[in-house]
Amino acid sequence: MNASAATRPLSFIDLLAQRHRLGARIDEAVMNVINSGAFVMGPQVRAFEQQMAAFGEAAHCVSCANGTDALALPLMAWGVGAGDAVFCPSFTFAATAEVPPWTGASPVFVDVKADTYCMDADRLDAAIREVKAAGKLTPKVVIAVDLFGQPADYPAIAKVARAHGLKLIADSAQGFGCTLDGKHPMHWADCVTTSFFPAKPLGCYGDGGAVLTNDAGLAELMDSLRVHGKATAADIAATKFEHDPKYMAMRIGMNSRLDTVQAAILIEKLNVFADEIAWRNRIAKRYNDGLRDVVDAVPTVIDGGVSVWAQYTIEVQGRDELAAHLKAHGVPTACYYPIPLHRQVPYRDYPVGGNGLPVTDAKADVVISLPMHADLSEADQDRVIDAIRAWRR
Repeated sequence: MNASAATRPLSFIDLLAQRHRLGARIDEAVMNVINSGAFVMGPQVRAFEQQMAAFGEAAHCVSCANGTDALALPLMAWGVGAGDAVFCPSFTFAATAEVPPWTGASPVFVDVKADTYCMDADRLDAAIREVKAAGKLTPKVVIAVDLFGQPADYPAIAKVARAHGLKLIADSAQGFGCTLDGKHPMHWADCVTTSFFPAKPLGCYGDGGAVLTNDAGLAELMDSLRVHGKATAADIAATKFEHDPKYMAMRIGMNSRLDTVQAAILIEKLNVFADEIAWRNRIAKRYNDGLRDVVDAVPTVIDGGVSVWAQYTIEVQGRDELAAHLKAHGVPTACYYPIPLHRQVPYRDYPVGGNGLPVTDAKADVVISLPMHADLSEADQDRVIDAIRAWRR
């Protein structure tokens, strides 16, 4: 490696590498939309929804404007509101806990497992029992997060949710495409939500999101809610309208549609997504092999799980010193969720269930994420590994 290559800054997530690889296909897809004039809810949106549902092994896909709205749509469709409890991790991005208060519901924070950072089913069960015993909130929904790209323990979490009569959302904003024992989260969840933010493993060129479900009635309601509460086919069949039902709102909704341009881009990206997941897993294995003996912990993937590696996250004592060392060597890093949600001002008054959040609090101080994307070269990855090994020496 020449001197300039050894010192040039690396990208944490290199969006342009994929852009160059798919350039002509993306250009054609975008121009087809522009030349068609069907900029909102054009045919590419429906085509993408069908392909997305097939990939995630779901019967229906309802796309929307972003991953946060994707979480809101099922809560709204289920009528979750004031006095209801929605159980979710604190060790996650704000969107997971942000949405329940939109509906008047309360997030209840649940601790995570020390090895995978995903929701601990035993702590979930304890949290639900505590809320029921207190009698102030009614448990309604569990939101499990596929943190850093790997599936949560859905067999265990779904068993708890079903035992208590709760709905289960798989928040797969970071993990769409992950599997457990060969099955997508849809196998266990009532719905799967995801984000197409550009930095996600399956990202578009702006904002976007989607909800996958096997429940036709839920999909129809969410389709209505994303377009201002428009009349559904069932509404139209049951009601006589004197005017175009396009202008008849049947429920309070929102404006949350996936742009046609973004759908066209996502079709092209979904076509290569399976290959990119394989590439990400190869890169993660190289990281594991190169770092296992010099850091406190490399990532652990749940038995039978396949991660999409939205992030590659290690544990080290002296995290800030390592980050400064890597920055000096042109290697960017990120410390995800250094202040868990339950300790942040908007969320600190919401309940903490299941005997507290000791794992969440401990992991927030030691995790650090390294450059990870499907196009990361072995040479660039070796720069990262060598820099960390040098720091440890």
